[in-house]
Amino acid sequence: MASERLERRLAAVVAADVAAYGRLMRLNDERTLADLKSARRTLILPAVTAHRGRIVKTVSDEMLVEFPSAVEAAQCAVEVQRGMAERNLAIPANERIEFRIGIHLGDVMIDENDIFGDGVNIAARLEKLAEPGGICISDDAHRQIRGKINTVFDDLGVQTLKNITEPMRAWRIRIGEEPAPEPSKAPAQPNRPVALPDMPSIAVLPFQNMSGDPEQEYFADGMVEEIITALSRFKSLFVIARNSTFTFKDKSVDIKHVGRELGVRYVLEGSVRRAGNKVRISGQLIEAATGTHIWADRFDGELEDVFGLQDQVTTSVVGLIAPRLEQAEFERARQKPTEKLDSYDFYLRGAAALHHRSSVLDAYEFFKKAIERDPEYAAAHAMVAWTWMARQAIYGIPLEADARAEAIRHARLAARLADEDPYVLATAGHVLTYLGHEYERGVAMVEQAVALNPNLAIAWYSRGFVCLMCDEAERAIESFDRMIRLSPLDPLRLSAWNGSSHAFFRLGRHEEGCAAALKSLQFDANAHSLLTFAINAVRAGRKEEANKAIRRVLKLRPGFRTSHVSEAFPVRWPQRRAEIAAALREAGLPD
Repeated sequence: MASERLERRLAAVVAADVAAYGRLMRLNDERTLADLKSARRTLILPAVTAHRGRIVKTVSDEMLVEFPSAVEAAQCAVEVQRGMAERNLAIPANERIEFRIGIHLGDVMIDENDIFGDGVNIAARLEKLAEPGGICISDDAHRQIRGKINTVFDDLGVQTLKNITEPMRAWRIRIGEEPAPEPSKAPAQPNRPVALPDMPSIAVLPFQNMSGDPEQEYFADGMVEEIITALSRFKSLFVIARNSTFTFKDKSVDIKHVGRELGVRYVLEGSVRRAGNKVRISGQLIEAATGTHIWADRFDGELEDVFGLQDQVTTSVVGLIAPRLEQAEFERARQKPTEKLDSYDFYLRGAAALHHRSSVLDAYEFFKKAIERDPEYAAAHAMVAWTWMARQAIYGIPLEADARAEAIRHARLAARLADEDPYVLATAGHVLTYLGHEYERGVAMVEQAVALNPNLAIAWYSRGFVCLMCDEAERAIESFDRMIRLSPLDPLRLSAWNGSSHAFFRLGRHEEGCAAALKSLQFDANAHSLLTFAINAVRAGRKEEANKAIRRVLKLRPGFRTSHVSEAFPVRWPQRRAEIAAALREAGLPD
């Protein structure tokens, strides 16, 4: 009797597991299981269904899913990983559920409802190559996906996979950097060089950590931020903000390309070595257009004199590219953030947690520790307030009364201690307007911040939102445009585009509002971008696109309603909130 022939077919196979699952179970098995079940029920199953997939099996923390195409598989995987990243923002790093996902397009054998074969084995091996929260795909899958979805790939080279005979090329999908699907496709924009400003301009690239200890990365990053801040105080210099220059971190860069992309004449790069109580900062200044090295030097000192070393670097750079600056202005600019280095260290760790997109809660704890060691550390107070504001801004749901009160208290303390520090004034003024509804005070603080340092991108960013909340739409747009020019690669530009979209809605310029929101949606289809697109689209007569955007909002935040408008869009005047709520209601958002 002939044996029964197994069915074979070509399929896109997705293998997923939970990173560090054993550790999470040891930490708190009940919470881990509950979180995993919730993620499967509310995020993974809807995404798989929407992309025509079939969950083959789940075993403990592992999952095997089959799709009819590699494109559907990749779109589903990206949607899941981005959804998990948004969920994890408010969860401590050691408690997060983070999936690793592998995707392969290959031949599989069917036995009842299960699948077997190399197609499954390769997907499982690729999953092990993926980082927590990441996606790794085979070369076969990559050939089918590229050009069909807007995403960014990193070539991982040829990999030897366990129990797979032939080495295989693998690729990584960058989560958070890929242009996300949007309600309607925005026209592609060519990458034109940014025009040089009419003054000496400089970008400070991330310094290399030479300490031999990856844990010291935050210290090297903090040194660069302080040097950028010191340079930006000179009104005769045009200085690119940290958030843009740090997009080049851990990359091999072409200085000429950096100059064209950021629109600067000079680039400063260097390294930091911290060993015990000793610190060495090395730097070199390069003319971007030609690649010519103008200056290089090395500065050695004790940890206690780290601010003095930063001053030496800044003095040398300024002396070369702006020789007519008066020394008195530099002396005024020398402001140490705190005399207590352990407090400063915790502040740097908190800043690193925010910049590296770690948990907002982690950053909050570091800033609180900085305050414990130096109760008069103005910037730390401002950032404690900022982390509370970020939590409400991310989810659009009002903070509890005690959390709001803490944020406002720290913002007021920061304002009192600011001593003309533009960063502190801008940050605290933003929080006091957003959470405290102290509109006149917020306006005064952000205006003072941009007057003190017109090169500070975050000051223009905060001014934009304060003006928006105070119904000054034209000034808001002007502020966001200035912020993006000072920091053209800044992750916050997505939020700035959303702010401009709101301002265009207020001015009745709805097509421009749609275009601004779509710029943000090209990079991240988050709820705020979708909402700002929806209110403009529905008023521009693009109701079907507005409805689609709202449906996507409700997938991301099922409980979001028009009653949350005052928290998601905290504008000053009730009639403005009513206009936004009416537009959202017309676009399909439930009451």
